[in-house]
Amino acid sequence: MKMRLVSVVAVSVVALSLVFSAGLFGQSPPTAPATSRVAIPAKAGEKFDLAWIGKIVRVSDPQIAPDGKSLAVVVVRNDYDEDLNVSELALVDTATGKTRSLTHGRKTASFPRWSPMGDRLAFLAGDAEKHNQIFVLDMAGGDAEQVTKSPTSIQQFAWKPDGTAFAYAAIDEAPKLKDADKFDDAFEVGNGSFLDREKALPTHLWLIGAEGREAKRLTQGAWSLPVAFPPGPPASPIAFTPDGTKLIYVRLENTYSGDRKYSSPQVLDLATGKSEAITTHTTWAGFPVISPDGAHVAYLYLRDGVERNYEDIYVVNGLKGDGANITQAIDRNFYRALWTPDSKAILTGANDGATAALWLQPLDGKAARLDLNGVTPNTGYWLDVNVGAQGQIAFAGTEPHRPAEIYLIDSPTAKPRRLTTFNAAFDDGLKLGKSDVVTWQSPDKAPKNWTENGILTYPPDYAPGKKLPLVLYIHGGPNSASKDTFSTFAQLIAAQGWLVFEPNYRGSDNYGNDFFRAIIDDSGDGPGRDVFAGLDMLKKRGIVDENNIAVTGWSYGGYMTTWLMGHAQFWKAAIAGAPVTNLLDQYNLSDANVARAGAIGGSPYTGDWMKHWVEQSPITYYDKMVTPTLVLQDVGDYRVTITQGYELYHSLKDRGVKTYFYAYPIGGHSPADPVRMRDVYRRWIEWLGEYLPRN
Repeated sequence: MKMRLVSVVAVSVVALSLVFSAGLFGQSPPTAPATSRVAIPAKAGEKFDLAWIGKIVRVSDPQIAPDGKSLAVVVVRNDYDEDLNVSELALVDTATGKTRSLTHGRKTASFPRWSPMGDRLAFLAGDAEKHNQIFVLDMAGGDAEQVTKSPTSIQQFAWKPDGTAFAYAAIDEAPKLKDADKFDDAFEVGNGSFLDREKALPTHLWLIGAEGREAKRLTQGAWSLPVAFPPGPPASPIAFTPDGTKLIYVRLENTYSGDRKYSSPQVLDLATGKSEAITTHTTWAGFPVISPDGAHVAYLYLRDGVERNYEDIYVVNGLKGDGANITQAIDRNFYRALWTPDSKAILTGANDGATAALWLQPLDGKAARLDLNGVTPNTGYWLDVNVGAQGQIAFAGTEPHRPAEIYLIDSPTAKPRRLTTFNAAFDDGLKLGKSDVVTWQSPDKAPKNWTENGILTYPPDYAPGKKLPLVLYIHGGPNSASKDTFSTFAQLIAAQGWLVFEPNYRGSDNYGNDFFRAIIDDSGDGPGRDVFAGLDMLKKRGIVDENNIAVTGWSYGGYMTTWLMGHAQFWKAAIAGAPVTNLLDQYNLSDANVARAGAIGGSPYTGDWMKHWVEQSPITYYDKMVTPTLVLQDVGDYRVTITQGYELYHSLKDRGVKTYFYAYPIGGHSPADPVRMRDVYRRWIEWLGEYLPRN
């Protein structure tokens, strides 16, 4: 379940989509070592299974060198023996795609950023204390040199435009207490998660020379820069102005997670040490980026300043003002703004129908949608794109039958070309399920009679017209969308001989602001009608075994799973991952807590709003739930509290409904490590296999 947290990482298991696209499941180890550089090609007729999930290489954060001749990228592989996502950096030639490793012997390497001249590459990696530090690699040769010695992990950094220094963000160091003072640890509770054991320390800015030495503190106080709460977008990036005299960043008024909406773009004068707000907006404003010529600042802000609206891109002339909304006409929910080298336009992207799209939006005039030739950019609440100084566009994206690679667009009028081949093994003989975009009309009358869509994935050997069991997988968020692209989860389920249906219900962010807002104070009924209408459309095609339909989902998908269980009894099986079952627990105990009031209309403790919260909580309808159910959740889930998993478990088990609840003894909204992610897959498939026949 994702809250709109403009300046911090928000939500769902990627709505579980990212977790499933990166994760693993199965009954046996991969056939090749997880750290193998070259995957073994498929045998003739081989189907997608655990071994193939283990071969998937994840790529992200492409960064084009200033001369445009190469790019750096983060490459992640799974190490099951150590239960790690091992990340390294690779260098890719933009003309030939030739690739070589840049980092060796490290378990983590991330956030590659080129020096202004392109002669050095800086990145984040762990030190002996496992704190992320800035390292710099001379591209002429030699080992990477450690620049910083921060007592806490550095979260992000930016090169000074002349290449002589770095600005970076790091959380404050906790005071060192001795003797009895170590136990004097009561803390003031505010709008934080029930998992809090102390008041979070703030994150602030520092400056250090590119050669290292002593770091200079730039900001301090009880306020904070945003930090990342995965899964979701990174914290709002910091950046120098082109003349190197100022820094652009985002200020949060305190460190309580429920107050993250109180955010505003700021500019810090390095000479005076004083900061000023760029805009008058003090809520939901973030991700400011300055144009290459220093004349404009673009930032994300809610359309018309109305809570629960799409995020649009506003552009300010200079460093002061609210600016103008330049993307409202596109009517999509934007994740990011990237300037073109000439400072005359912004590249941006968003979910769009059954895909994700990129647009080039000039400061004046109509946006142009780029032709991506069937490639879908990665948009996990962030746009994984980079614009180079020569005007090239690099992005991580997928095609329907291939996991993510890096693609390059040489000019705005060119089509993308696949640059990397990390997942080349998927090209040879592997049998994958075909996916279709399906559409239907929402069941409501005008003005809500939308044409809705979803993704239907068939088993690899599907015979047209044959009726098969169907697994409903509902995305989380809810402001996310299922897209027609490579889906590890859908392919894995389809390989069992089942149809997989991923509906985009109202509240999804792929069809316009009105569709997006239609979920306000209608958390379950409206989206539920959309899902049922989509199922009815598929039944009319004569391809669904109507006696064998399962409902599953994670986060808000878990909310919809339990809501549908309480409003229909034909489900053969259900899986509720990190399920939102009690909205009051979400308000009182989760990390976003009071910020969730906008999704309903008001606090449950004011006016007559309490009945709205209760009526829209799936647990209210527990006595109608009769479906055999598997519940999965992390004990330290700050986004959807595990209390709700327990409520669902007892409400079913006490009435004799077959129910199993497996909890993972870790923090986070879903397992992110390879071994536990594999276990999620294994339990998911095994549970469905108990109830659905395989064909």
